[in-house]
Amino acid sequence: MRARLVVFPIKGKNWCFTRSINDSLASSSTTLGSGHSQTPSTLRELWRNISSNSKPLNANAELLIDFVSLKMNNAWIGLEKAPQGTLKNKIHLLGLRLLSRVKPSEIFLKSISKEITDVEITYPSSLNARLVRRRLRHIATRGNIIHKKYFYGSVALLPLSTVFTVLPLPNIPFFWILFRTYSHWRALQGSEKLLQLVSDGSSTLNSSTGNENETKHDGSKYGIHNSVGSPWVLQPSKELEELLHRVDGHDGLSKCAISDICKIFDLNTNDVLKYRDSM
Repeated sequence: MRARLVVFPIKGKNWCFTRSINDSLASSSTTLGSGHSQTPSTLRELWRNISSNSKPLNANAELLIDFVSLKMNNAWIGLEKAPQGTLKNKIHLLGLRLLSRVKPSEIFLKSISKEITDVEITYPSSLNARLVRRRLRHIATRGNIIHKKYFYGSVALLPLSTVFTVLPLPNIPFFWILFRTYSHWRALQGSEKLLQLVSDGSSTLNSSTGNENETKHDGSKYGIHNSVGSPWVLQPSKELEELLHRVDGHDGLSKCAISDICKIFDLNTNDVLKYRDSM
């Protein structure tokens, strides 16, 4: 499966890294998790799948994580549908406030699923292609380090959060830490996959951007590309470059420009705005 990644400066030295919505809907159906058609829905089915096959340990661990993700997703949907003013509705609003604090780079890395086989990287035509690819490798490498550390930290906190089960209220700390454990795990997997995608193949880039003969093999109108068969394609965009000139002084790109970019390239506006407001 091919994924379209869009990369551009959004405020000063702060860059936005995001994935087009259209090709990510299949791998992420909701905010708190993703549904998997082959994920067992009960503990009995989970145990049967784990015990009846000879899959390696990491495959069974992935199945367990998908099972937990499915349960969390169903619980979140239940909270979302709760009547206004109820306890479940208040827990849902609290969850939204907590989710708004999740860094946009984590959301981006989580969108890089294991099903992706190659990526098309769209970026402003004025940027150097090697710089764009280097920044992608940097965010993948940094994400690998950060989310591995926070994943193990969240796992260590899970047993401590179970003490709140004695209270006659939903154990919000436990479920939040459980979600953060899952989220860091997915971001860790995404960072490893992204690093693999942008590092494989030839590291030699074509030096010119306007020669159609150099890009005829992939049907692009213009661009700088990898060698044939590698899992990444660098695609400069003049349209994206023109939109970047609409700035609000020291606030980076204007909301109007961000809205237009998101419409043209099928991006999540809230995720892109997080990059501008994260500094």
